[in-house]
Amino acid sequence: MEQYTHRKAAARIRVVEETGNIVKNAEFQAELRNHDFLFGCGAFDAIPLTNEKKGDAFYEERMHKWLELYNYGTMSFYWGRYEEQENAPAFESRMNASGYLQDHGKKIKGHPLCWHTVCADWLMKYDNKTIMDKQLERIHRDVTAFAGVIDMWDVINEVVIMPEFDKYDNAVTRICKEYGRLNLVKEVFAAAKAANPQAVLLINDFNLSDRYAKLIDECLDAGVPISAIGLQTHQHQGYMGREKLAEILERFEGFGLPLHFTENTLVSGHIMPSHIVDLNDYQIPEWPSTPEGEKRQAEEMEDMYRFLFAHPLVEAITGWDFTDGAWLGAPSGVLRTDNSEKPSYHKLKDLVHREWHTAEKIRTDENGMAVLTGFKGTYILTGKKGSGSFHLDQGQECITVTCPSFQDFLQETGDRRMAP
Repeated sequence: MEQYTHRKAAARIRVVEETGNIVKNAEFQAELRNHDFLFGCGAFDAIPLTNEKKGDAFYEERMHKWLELYNYGTMSFYWGRYEEQENAPAFESRMNASGYLQDHGKKIKGHPLCWHTVCADWLMKYDNKTIMDKQLERIHRDVTAFAGVIDMWDVINEVVIMPEFDKYDNAVTRICKEYGRLNLVKEVFAAAKAANPQAVLLINDFNLSDRYAKLIDECLDAGVPISAIGLQTHQHQGYMGREKLAEILERFEGFGLPLHFTENTLVSGHIMPSHIVDLNDYQIPEWPSTPEGEKRQAEEMEDMYRFLFAHPLVEAITGWDFTDGAWLGAPSGVLRTDNSEKPSYHKLKDLVHREWHTAEKIRTDENGMAVLTGFKGTYILTGKKGSGSFHLDQGQECITVTCPSFQDFLQETGDRRMAP
Protein backbone atom coordinates (compact mmCIF):
# COMPACT_ATOMS: atom_id res chain seq x y z
CA MET A 1 0.00 0.00 0.00
CA GLU A 2 3.01 2.35 0.36
CA GLN A 3 2.88 3.17 -3.35
CA TYR A 4 -0.63 4.58 -2.83
CA THR A 5 0.07 6.87 0.13
CA HIS A 6 -0.51 9.91 -2.10
CA ARG A 7 -4.08 8.67 -2.58
CA LYS A 8 -4.73 8.94 1.16
CA ALA A 9 -5.18 11.71 3.68
CA ALA A 10 -5.37 11.97 7.47
CA ALA A 11 -7.46 14.36 9.55
CA ARG A 12 -9.00 14.83 12.97
CA ILE A 13 -12.75 14.39 12.87
CA ARG A 14 -14.79 16.56 15.27
CA VAL A 15 -18.33 15.29 15.74
CA VAL A 16 -21.09 17.61 16.94
CA GLU A 17 -24.86 17.42 17.30
CA GLU A 18 -27.16 19.75 15.37
CA THR A 19 -27.31 21.88 18.53
CA GLY A 20 -23.55 22.34 18.38
CA ASN A 21 -22.83 20.13 21.40
CA ILE A 22 -19.85 17.83 20.97
CA VAL A 23 -20.45 14.08 20.68
CA LYS A 24 -17.91 12.58 23.06
CA ASN A 25 -16.90 8.98 23.81
CA ALA A 26 -19.00 7.67 20.93
CA GLU A 27 -18.20 5.01 18.35
CA PHE A 28 -18.78 5.59 14.64
CA GLN A 29 -18.16 3.77 11.40
CA ALA A 30 -16.37 5.95 8.85
CA GLU A 31 -16.76 4.52 5.34
CA LEU A 32 -15.65 5.80 1.96
CA ARG A 33 -18.62 6.24 -0.35
CA ASN A 34 -17.03 7.94 -3.33
CA HIS A 35 -13.36 8.05 -4.33
CA ASP A 36 -11.86 11.34 -5.46
CA PHE A 37 -10.05 9.26 -8.07
CA LEU A 38 -12.25 8.75 -11.11
CA PHE A 39 -12.84 5.10 -11.90
CA GLY A 40 -14.88 5.37 -15.07
CA CYS A 41 -16.43 3.73 -18.07
CA GLY A 42 -18.51 4.65 -21.06
CA ALA A 43 -22.03 5.19 -19.71
CA PHE A 44 -23.75 4.93 -23.06
CA ASP A 45 -26.32 2.35 -21.89
CA ALA A 46 -27.84 5.01 -19.64
CA ILE A 47 -29.24 6.64 -22.79
CA PRO A 48 -31.62 3.84 -23.83
CA LEU A 49 -32.44 3.00 -20.21
CA THR A 50 -33.72 6.51 -19.49
CA ASN A 51 -35.43 6.95 -22.85
CA GLU A 52 -36.78 4.34 -25.29
CA LYS A 53 -35.88 1.37 -23.04
CA LYS A 54 -37.15 2.91 -19.81
CA GLY A 55 -38.28 0.16 -17.46
CA ASP A 56 -36.56 -2.53 -19.53
CA ALA A 57 -35.30 -5.21 -17.08
CA PHE A 58 -32.28 -6.09 -19.22
CA TYR A 59 -30.99 -2.50 -19.31
CA GLU A 60 -31.85 -1.97 -15.65
CA GLU A 61 -29.73 -4.99 -14.72
CA ARG A 62 -26.87 -3.77 -16.90
CA MET A 63 -26.82 -0.26 -15.48
CA HIS A 64 -27.21 -1.55 -11.93
CA LYS A 65 -23.95 -3.43 -12.42
CA TRP A 66 -22.37 -0.29 -13.92
CA LEU A 67 -23.40 1.77 -10.89
CA GLU A 68 -22.01 -0.86 -8.52
CA LEU A 69 -18.55 -0.54 -10.03
CA TYR A 70 -17.89 3.00 -11.29
CA ASN A 71 -18.09 6.57 -9.98
CA TYR A 72 -17.58 8.32 -13.31
CA GLY A 73 -19.20 8.01 -16.73
CA THR A 74 -18.53 9.27 -20.25
CA MET A 75 -21.66 10.52 -22.04
CA SER A 76 -21.77 10.63 -25.84
CA PHE A 77 -22.21 13.93 -27.67
CA TYR A 78 -21.00 12.90 -31.13
CA TRP A 79 -22.31 15.76 -33.22
CA GLY A 80 -23.57 13.62 -36.10
CA ARG A 81 -25.70 11.54 -33.72
CA TYR A 82 -26.57 14.18 -31.16
CA GLU A 83 -27.82 16.60 -33.82
CA GLU A 84 -28.62 14.55 -36.92
CA GLN A 85 -30.84 17.36 -38.17
CA GLU A 86 -29.70 20.94 -37.79
CA ASN A 87 -31.21 22.74 -34.80
CA ALA A 88 -32.71 19.51 -33.44
CA PRO A 89 -30.23 18.27 -30.81
CA ALA A 90 -31.06 15.21 -28.69
CA PHE A 91 -31.00 17.35 -25.56
CA GLU A 92 -33.73 15.50 -23.68
CA SER A 93 -32.23 12.04 -24.13
CA ARG A 94 -28.78 13.13 -22.92
CA MET A 95 -30.21 15.12 -20.03
CA ASN A 96 -32.31 12.13 -18.96
CA ALA A 97 -29.26 9.86 -19.02
CA SER A 98 -26.97 12.40 -17.35
CA GLY A 99 -29.54 13.18 -14.68
CA TYR A 100 -29.85 9.48 -13.93
CA LEU A 101 -26.10 9.21 -13.36
CA GLN A 102 -26.01 12.40 -11.30
CA ASP A 103 -28.89 11.15 -9.13
CA HIS A 104 -26.76 8.12 -8.33
CA GLY A 105 -23.81 10.27 -7.27
CA LYS A 106 -21.72 9.79 -10.41
CA LYS A 107 -19.54 12.37 -12.12
CA ILE A 108 -20.10 12.78 -15.88
CA LYS A 109 -17.91 13.85 -18.76
CA GLY A 110 -19.31 14.92 -22.14
CA HIS A 111 -17.50 13.51 -25.17
CA PRO A 112 -16.64 15.20 -27.56
CA LEU A 113 -17.41 18.80 -28.48
CA CYS A 114 -15.23 18.94 -31.59
CA TRP A 115 -14.19 15.89 -33.67
CA HIS A 116 -13.80 15.16 -37.33
CA THR A 117 -15.33 11.68 -37.04
CA VAL A 118 -19.09 11.19 -36.57
CA CYS A 119 -19.43 14.81 -37.62
CA ALA A 120 -22.77 16.35 -38.60
CA ASP A 121 -23.24 15.86 -42.34
CA TRP A 122 -25.47 18.92 -42.67
CA LEU A 123 -22.45 21.13 -41.96
CA MET A 124 -21.05 20.30 -45.39
CA LYS A 125 -23.33 22.74 -47.19
CA TYR A 126 -21.64 25.71 -45.46
CA ASP A 127 -18.43 27.56 -46.14
CA ASN A 128 -15.57 27.23 -43.65
CA LYS A 129 -16.25 30.45 -41.80
CA THR A 130 -19.85 29.41 -41.21
CA ILE A 131 -18.74 25.92 -40.14
CA MET A 132 -16.41 27.48 -37.57
CA ASP A 133 -19.18 29.76 -36.31
CA LYS A 134 -21.53 26.82 -35.96
CA GLN A 135 -18.89 24.75 -34.20
CA LEU A 136 -18.40 27.46 -31.60
CA GLU A 137 -22.15 28.03 -31.29
CA ARG A 138 -22.60 24.30 -30.69
CA ILE A 139 -20.03 24.36 -27.88
CA HIS A 140 -21.62 27.38 -26.23
CA ARG A 141 -25.10 25.86 -26.49
CA ASP A 142 -24.28 22.44 -25.07
CA VAL A 143 -21.77 23.40 -22.39
CA THR A 144 -24.18 26.07 -21.13
CA ALA A 145 -27.22 23.79 -21.23
CA PHE A 146 -25.57 20.99 -19.24
CA ALA A 147 -23.65 23.13 -16.72
CA GLY A 148 -24.17 21.80 -13.22
CA VAL A 149 -24.89 18.33 -14.55
CA ILE A 150 -21.89 17.90 -16.82
CA ASP A 151 -18.93 20.02 -15.75
CA MET A 152 -16.23 18.08 -17.57
CA TRP A 153 -15.75 17.88 -21.35
CA ASP A 154 -13.46 16.41 -23.96
CA VAL A 155 -13.30 19.70 -25.85
CA ILE A 156 -11.44 18.49 -28.92
CA ASN A 157 -10.72 14.92 -29.93
CA GLU A 158 -7.81 13.52 -31.95
CA VAL A 159 -6.58 16.84 -33.28
CA VAL A 160 -3.11 15.49 -34.13
CA ILE A 161 -4.44 13.73 -37.25
CA MET A 162 -7.41 16.03 -37.76
CA PRO A 163 -6.08 18.14 -40.69
CA GLU A 164 -4.53 15.04 -42.28
CA PHE A 165 -7.63 12.86 -42.08
CA ASP A 166 -8.48 11.72 -45.63
CA LYS A 167 -10.82 8.76 -45.32
CA TYR A 168 -13.75 11.01 -46.20
CA ASP A 169 -14.48 14.70 -46.44
CA ASN A 170 -15.91 16.31 -43.32
CA ALA A 171 -16.54 19.79 -41.99
CA VAL A 172 -14.17 19.72 -39.02
CA THR A 173 -11.17 18.57 -41.01
CA ARG A 174 -11.94 21.40 -43.44
CA ILE A 175 -11.76 24.08 -40.76
CA CYS A 176 -8.73 22.48 -39.12
CA LYS A 177 -6.89 22.64 -42.44
CA GLU A 178 -7.84 26.25 -43.00
CA TYR A 179 -7.30 27.64 -39.49
CA GLY A 180 -4.59 25.23 -38.29
CA ARG A 181 -4.52 22.92 -35.29
CA LEU A 182 -3.43 25.51 -32.75
CA ASN A 183 -5.95 28.16 -33.79
CA LEU A 184 -8.79 25.65 -33.79
CA VAL A 185 -7.83 24.37 -30.34
CA LYS A 186 -7.64 27.94 -29.03
CA GLU A 187 -11.08 28.78 -30.40
CA VAL A 188 -12.93 25.71 -29.12
CA PHE A 189 -11.36 25.88 -25.66
CA ALA A 190 -12.15 29.60 -25.39
CA ALA A 191 -15.78 28.87 -26.28
CA ALA A 192 -16.05 26.08 -23.70
CA LYS A 193 -14.36 28.16 -20.99
CA ALA A 194 -16.67 31.11 -21.63
CA ALA A 195 -19.73 28.86 -21.43
CA ASN A 196 -18.70 27.24 -18.12
CA PRO A 197 -15.67 28.84 -16.44
CA GLN A 198 -15.62 26.16 -13.70
CA ALA A 199 -15.61 23.21 -16.10
CA VAL A 200 -12.75 20.73 -16.37
CA LEU A 201 -11.68 20.90 -20.02
CA LEU A 202 -9.65 18.16 -21.71
CA ILE A 203 -7.74 17.76 -24.91
CA ASN A 204 -7.92 14.09 -25.93
CA ASP A 205 -5.98 11.92 -28.37
CA PHE A 206 -4.93 8.39 -29.29
CA ASN A 207 -1.69 9.64 -30.86
CA LEU A 208 0.51 9.65 -27.77
CA SER A 209 3.69 10.49 -29.65
CA ASP A 210 5.93 13.54 -29.42
CA ARG A 211 3.60 15.22 -31.92
CA TYR A 212 0.85 15.32 -29.29
CA ALA A 213 3.25 16.55 -26.63
CA LYS A 214 4.49 19.28 -28.98
CA LEU A 215 0.92 20.39 -29.70
CA ILE A 216 0.09 20.54 -25.98
CA ASP A 217 3.23 22.58 -25.35
CA GLU A 218 2.22 25.03 -28.09
CA CYS A 219 -1.31 25.25 -26.70
CA LEU A 220 -0.14 25.98 -23.17
CA ASP A 221 2.30 28.60 -24.45
CA ALA A 222 -0.63 30.20 -26.27
CA GLY A 223 -2.70 30.32 -23.07
CA VAL A 224 -5.18 27.56 -23.95
CA PRO A 225 -6.98 26.67 -20.68
CA ILE A 226 -6.36 22.91 -20.75
CA SER A 227 -7.40 21.44 -17.38
CA ALA A 228 -6.23 17.88 -18.00
CA ILE A 229 -4.57 15.80 -20.71
CA GLY A 230 -6.61 12.96 -22.19
CA LEU A 231 -4.69 9.81 -23.17
CA GLN A 232 -6.35 7.01 -25.13
CA THR A 233 -5.04 3.44 -25.04
CA HIS A 234 -7.21 1.18 -27.19
CA GLN A 235 -5.18 -2.01 -26.90
CA HIS A 236 -7.01 -4.32 -29.28
CA GLN A 237 -3.59 -5.43 -30.55
CA GLY A 238 -2.38 -6.48 -27.13
CA TYR A 239 -1.60 -5.03 -23.73
CA MET A 240 1.17 -2.44 -24.02
CA GLY A 241 2.59 -3.27 -20.57
CA ARG A 242 4.23 -1.18 -17.88
CA GLU A 243 7.28 -0.17 -19.89
CA LYS A 244 5.18 1.47 -22.61
CA LEU A 245 2.83 3.01 -20.05
CA ALA A 246 5.87 4.45 -18.26
CA GLU A 247 7.07 6.01 -21.54
CA ILE A 248 3.67 7.67 -22.00
CA LEU A 249 3.66 8.98 -18.45
CA GLU A 250 7.19 10.33 -18.81
CA ARG A 251 6.26 12.10 -22.05
CA PHE A 252 3.28 13.95 -20.56
CA GLU A 253 3.99 14.32 -16.84
CA GLY A 254 6.34 17.24 -17.48
CA PHE A 255 3.38 19.52 -18.16
CA GLY A 256 2.31 19.15 -14.53
CA LEU A 257 -1.34 18.73 -15.55
CA PRO A 258 -3.66 15.95 -14.39
CA LEU A 259 -3.53 12.92 -16.68
CA HIS A 260 -6.76 11.18 -17.62
CA PHE A 261 -6.59 7.79 -19.31
CA THR A 262 -9.81 8.48 -21.15
CA GLU A 263 -10.46 5.53 -23.45
CA ASN A 264 -8.93 2.19 -22.56
CA THR A 265 -9.55 -1.18 -24.17
CA LEU A 266 -8.26 -4.65 -23.36
CA VAL A 267 -9.90 -7.57 -25.17
CA SER A 268 -10.84 -11.03 -23.90
CA GLY A 269 -10.72 -12.76 -27.27
CA HIS A 270 -8.05 -13.08 -29.93
CA ILE A 271 -5.66 -10.17 -30.40
CA MET A 272 -6.14 -7.97 -33.48
CA PRO A 273 -3.34 -8.56 -36.02
CA SER A 274 -0.44 -6.14 -35.65
CA HIS A 275 -0.41 -5.10 -39.32
CA ILE A 276 -3.75 -3.24 -38.92
CA VAL A 277 -2.95 0.49 -38.82
CA ASP A 278 -6.44 1.97 -38.41
CA LEU A 279 -8.34 -0.13 -35.88
CA ASN A 280 -11.58 0.73 -37.68
CA ASP A 281 -10.37 -1.27 -40.69
CA TYR A 282 -10.63 -4.53 -38.72
CA GLN A 283 -14.12 -5.66 -39.63
CA ILE A 284 -14.90 -9.33 -38.92
CA PRO A 285 -18.28 -11.08 -38.56
CA GLU A 286 -17.66 -12.31 -35.03
CA TRP A 287 -15.11 -11.65 -32.29
CA PRO A 288 -15.91 -14.02 -29.41
CA SER A 289 -14.70 -13.87 -25.84
CA THR A 290 -12.87 -16.96 -24.62
CA PRO A 291 -12.17 -18.34 -21.11
CA GLU A 292 -8.41 -17.97 -21.56
CA GLY A 293 -8.90 -14.49 -23.01
CA GLU A 294 -11.07 -13.45 -20.08
CA LYS A 295 -8.40 -14.60 -17.64
CA ARG A 296 -5.79 -12.63 -19.57
CA GLN A 297 -7.97 -9.51 -19.73
CA ALA A 298 -8.51 -9.52 -15.95
CA GLU A 299 -4.78 -9.92 -15.27
CA GLU A 300 -3.83 -7.17 -17.70
CA MET A 301 -6.49 -4.82 -16.38
CA GLU A 302 -5.32 -5.32 -12.82
CA ASP A 303 -1.71 -4.66 -13.81
CA MET A 304 -2.60 -1.51 -15.72
CA TYR A 305 -4.83 -0.08 -12.99
CA ARG A 306 -2.28 -0.77 -10.25
CA PHE A 307 0.47 0.91 -12.25
CA LEU A 308 -1.57 4.00 -13.15
CA PHE A 309 -3.18 4.39 -9.70
CA ALA A 310 0.34 4.60 -8.26
CA HIS A 311 1.22 7.67 -10.37
CA PRO A 312 0.44 10.96 -8.60
CA LEU A 313 -0.65 12.86 -11.73
CA VAL A 314 -3.12 10.24 -12.96
CA GLU A 315 -6.60 11.28 -11.82
CA ALA A 316 -8.88 9.14 -13.98
CA ILE A 317 -9.01 5.77 -15.75
CA THR A 318 -11.93 5.05 -18.07
CA GLY A 319 -12.71 1.67 -19.60
CA TRP A 320 -14.32 2.37 -22.96
CA ASP A 321 -16.78 -0.50 -23.42
CA PHE A 322 -18.82 -1.73 -20.49
CA THR A 323 -20.10 -4.75 -22.42
CA ASP A 324 -18.71 -6.92 -25.17
CA GLY A 325 -19.67 -6.31 -28.77
CA ALA A 326 -19.65 -2.49 -28.71
CA TRP A 327 -16.94 -0.67 -30.70
CA LEU A 328 -15.62 -2.93 -33.51
CA GLY A 329 -17.70 -5.79 -32.09
CA ALA A 330 -14.76 -6.55 -29.81
CA PRO A 331 -14.96 -8.60 -26.60
CA SER A 332 -13.75 -5.53 -24.76
CA GLY A 333 -16.23 -5.11 -21.91
CA VAL A 334 -16.25 -6.27 -18.31
CA LEU A 335 -19.69 -7.77 -18.97
CA ARG A 336 -20.59 -10.26 -21.68
CA THR A 337 -23.41 -9.42 -24.09
CA ASP A 338 -25.92 -11.24 -21.84
CA ASN A 339 -24.94 -9.02 -18.88
CA SER A 340 -23.02 -11.80 -17.11
CA GLU A 341 -19.90 -10.63 -15.29
CA LYS A 342 -16.45 -11.44 -16.59
CA PRO A 343 -13.41 -11.97 -14.34
CA SER A 344 -12.31 -8.41 -15.15
CA TYR A 345 -15.50 -7.04 -13.57
CA HIS A 346 -14.81 -8.89 -10.33
CA LYS A 347 -11.13 -7.92 -10.36
CA LEU A 348 -11.90 -4.21 -10.74
CA LYS A 349 -14.59 -4.38 -8.10
CA ASP A 350 -12.17 -6.07 -5.72
CA LEU A 351 -9.55 -3.37 -6.31
CA VAL A 352 -11.81 -0.33 -6.11
CA HIS A 353 -14.29 -1.43 -3.46
CA ARG A 354 -12.17 -3.65 -1.24
CA GLU A 355 -8.41 -3.10 -1.54
CA TRP A 356 -8.60 0.64 -2.28
CA HIS A 357 -11.45 1.18 0.17
CA THR A 358 -11.62 2.63 3.66
CA ALA A 359 -14.09 1.46 6.33
CA GLU A 360 -12.85 2.18 9.86
CA LYS A 361 -14.33 2.26 13.32
CA ILE A 362 -13.40 5.47 15.10
CA ARG A 363 -14.18 6.64 18.62
CA THR A 364 -14.44 10.23 19.75
CA ASP A 365 -12.61 11.37 22.88
CA GLU A 366 -13.72 13.74 25.63
CA ASN A 367 -13.48 16.63 23.16
CA GLY A 368 -15.52 14.93 20.47
CA MET A 369 -12.39 14.28 18.38
CA ALA A 370 -11.24 11.18 16.50
CA VAL A 371 -8.50 10.53 13.94
CA LEU A 372 -9.02 8.98 10.51
CA THR A 373 -6.58 8.01 7.77
CA GLY A 374 -8.13 6.83 4.52
CA PHE A 375 -8.41 7.12 0.77
CA LYS A 376 -9.38 10.61 -0.34
CA GLY A 377 -13.05 11.06 -1.10
CA THR A 378 -16.53 11.44 0.35
CA TYR A 379 -17.36 9.55 3.54
CA ILE A 380 -20.41 8.69 5.60
CA LEU A 381 -20.12 8.59 9.37
CA THR A 382 -22.71 6.39 11.11
CA GLY A 383 -23.30 5.56 14.75
CA LYS A 384 -25.91 5.31 17.46
CA LYS A 385 -25.47 9.00 18.25
CA GLY A 386 -26.29 10.07 14.66
CA SER A 387 -24.86 10.18 11.15
CA GLY A 388 -23.26 12.65 8.80
CA SER A 389 -21.03 12.98 5.77
CA PHE A 390 -17.71 14.68 5.07
CA HIS A 391 -14.97 14.95 2.48
CA LEU A 392 -11.44 13.79 3.28
CA ASP A 393 -8.59 15.44 1.41
CA GLN A 394 -5.04 16.67 1.93
CA GLY A 395 -4.43 19.74 4.04
CA GLN A 396 -7.42 19.36 6.36
CA GLU A 397 -6.29 19.43 9.97
CA CYS A 398 -9.77 19.16 11.40
CA ILE A 399 -13.13 18.30 9.86
CA THR A 400 -16.34 19.07 11.72
CA VAL A 401 -19.18 16.63 11.09
CA THR A 402 -22.69 17.51 12.21
CA CYS A 403 -24.70 14.42 12.98
CA PRO A 404 -28.50 14.50 12.81
CA SER A 405 -30.36 11.24 13.43
CA PHE A 406 -29.67 8.64 10.75
CA GLN A 407 -33.21 8.75 9.33
CA ASP A 408 -33.16 12.54 9.25
CA PHE A 409 -29.80 12.35 7.53
CA LEU A 410 -31.09 9.98 4.85
CA GLN A 411 -34.13 12.17 4.26
CA GLU A 412 -31.94 15.26 4.00
CA THR A 413 -29.40 13.75 1.58
CA GLY A 414 -31.80 11.58 -0.42
CA ASP A 415 -28.86 9.26 -1.03
CA ARG A 416 -30.05 5.70 -1.51
CA ARG A 417 -26.47 4.43 -1.44
CA MET A 418 -26.11 5.44 2.19
CA ALA A 419 -28.90 3.23 3.53
CA PRO A 420 -27.47 0.52 5.82
